[in-house]
Amino acid sequence: MAREKHDKKEALIRIVKRGDIARGKAWIIRLSSVLLALITGGLLILALGHNPFTVYADMAKGSLATGTARIGMLKIAIPLLGTALALAPAFKMRFWNIGAEGQILMGAIFASYFALFCADSMPSGLLIFVMFIAGAVGGGIWGLIPAVFKARWNTNETLFTLMLNYIALGIVNYLRTGPWKDPSNTYPKIAMFDDAARLPSFLGVNAGWVLVVLLTIGMYIYMKYTKQGYEISVVGESERTAAYAGMSVSKIIMRTMFISGAIAGVVGVIIVSGNTFTLSENTTSGYGFTAITVAWLAALNPFAMVVISIFLAVLTKGANTIQTNFKIPASASEVLTGLILFFLLACEFFISYKLVFRKKHHSESGAALKEAEHE
Repeated sequence: MAREKHDKKEALIRIVKRGDIARGKAWIIRLSSVLLALITGGLLILALGHNPFTVYADMAKGSLATGTARIGMLKIAIPLLGTALALAPAFKMRFWNIGAEGQILMGAIFASYFALFCADSMPSGLLIFVMFIAGAVGGGIWGLIPAVFKARWNTNETLFTLMLNYIALGIVNYLRTGPWKDPSNTYPKIAMFDDAARLPSFLGVNAGWVLVVLLTIGMYIYMKYTKQGYEISVVGESERTAAYAGMSVSKIIMRTMFISGAIAGVVGVIIVSGNTFTLSENTTSGYGFTAITVAWLAALNPFAMVVISIFLAVLTKGANTIQTNFKIPASASEVLTGLILFFLLACEFFISYKLVFRKKHHSESGAALKEAEHE
């Protein structure tokens, strides 16, 4: 009877976690997902009345063909990579930090204060150094707040960090229309930074990319080879195990989220000091949310994040190009980018899990067992 009930309750399709999958098979799944993404995107382009091959070629050309295009692409990739690095330790700890947008903004706010009010009293090198320190502190504090509440009162970090994004955005809007409003503009906006508060250019791109490269190497070493990186892994696997091992789970959560927020704050400094040269409500450009995709697709590997960040930057820059060249609506180009990302995320799901269908002989054996019991 127990077996009969089990057969009746068994789902038609079950999701089962895979064991170790061969690297070759994993890459076949990834390449298949890219091909399916391109085919599906091609169908969308055909529906819009354009040749998919021409559009895809123009996307690549618009991102990579000229020096100007490559610089524009890297201006997207640098903050995207930096934000993904910021999320990596939090996600490894299974602390779902959805607040990178707010942490970037708070870092930018703290740095902008010195850029706006101290540019005349500090030499450029010292000013930029102070801006980075201030940005790290601002972002770190914004990351620490939900960590304290999580560690002390076990609040939901997803909702908490998301809420802090909107608070940070509200602070920017208040400063833009109030105390930091540029008096020389009729439209409420914050003044452009003085040259002393702008990052110098290095190899054609703002020097922030050098810092992000160093952060990439540093994050890999930190997560893989340091005691704190090991503690993050243990807490992510099981907080109870970490506590039994004598680790202070609360301390690890708060320390890790301060680091996560601090790196996001540094990204905020790179954006306002290297890209936009001012602070606005559009400073983050959605990097905090897109970086979640980068972190997951890279399986939290900092070096894989480099490749994926550049790939997404090419897609974003290319999507902007085809809007201009083919008069494709912005919404359609965003759908095209979203389709490609959807297939890439789906492939990672099928690498980790598989679908198991209910076998017919299960129900047949259950029926046979039932008949035998009646006899």
